[in-house]
Amino acid sequence: MLILSVIELNAGEIHVVHNKSQADLKVYVTDYSNQADLLVYVAKYSSEAKNKDEIWHYVKYPNQADAKIIFVKYPHEADLKIYFVKYKSQAGWKVSHRWNGRLR
Repeated sequence: MLILSVIELNAGEIHVVHNKSQADLKVYVTDYSNQADLLVYVAKYSSEAKNKDEIWHYVKYPNQADAKIIFVKYPHEADLKIYFVKYKSQAGWKVSHRWNGRLR
């Protein structure tokens, strides 16, 4: 008898790395929301981030992450520009972007 198990990852699970070669995505944090591609809300619980690019939950280990990111110092180095928002209702994509739907 063959038993298959399916593991569903919680989307929006983010791990921060410190080496660009380990990162899936280079992220720049903007000073103003109108400069960002994506407005990000950081959730306390992983269940809040499920299937949402705009809601991130940080995880301790890379193997728990849907995406491994590195924060860069300059906008021209970034694949994605984000702005952190205070409320979940403010989070979302500001522009059409190639990473839309891929952080899940």
